[in-house]
Amino acid sequence: MEYPSKTIETVVEAFGRLPGVGKKTAMRMAIHLLKCNEADALNLGRAIIHLRTQTRTCPECGNYTDADLCNICAQERRDKTVVCVVEDVKDVLAIEKTGQYHGVYHLLGGLIRPLAGIGPSMLNVESLFRRLETGTINELILALSATMEGEATTFWLAKKLADKNVKITSIARGIPVGGELEYADEASLARALHRRVEIEPIS
Repeated sequence: MEYPSKTIETVVEAFGRLPGVGKKTAMRMAIHLLKCNEADALNLGRAIIHLRTQTRTCPECGNYTDADLCNICAQERRDKTVVCVVEDVKDVLAIEKTGQYHGVYHLLGGLIRPLAGIGPSMLNVESLFRRLETGTINELILALSATMEGEATTFWLAKKLADKNVKITSIARGIPVGGELEYADEASLARALHRRVEIEPIS
């Protein structure tokens, strides 16, 4: 494709690297920014810069925040004795969308993927163990995707947590095997949370 200018080409290529954005969509986005109000375009640029420079991970759960704690950990009304362990922020958003969960979260930042060279030491698990040492957590809900990697991570965590004085549960499989939490419908996800089952200690 022959672009009108090098600047437009650079912007289109940048947008095209975003997930789910093809070259045609990227071109429409670039042209829209040229035609829209200049203040709106500049505000978008500033918002992206602010996102990259001011966003960090919550020291409590690993979620994204631009404050001392993420919005969920900072809420007084949350039940801090129940922690839902998820892979990433997309799963937090999926569960929050159901409106059925009122505890807090812990984000692993990934799953155990041996073929990709990702082992337990590369996940956010040490901070989870430190949270358990406070003695304020009564239940851990392992809410990981029903994929091979998700099941392997759930099994590993259950084994590591077997000797901890905490109830370990897993969301009920209202989520289809092989399914990602991100794409589960709200009713199935809410049902899976409500029907979570306790994981037996693994020796």
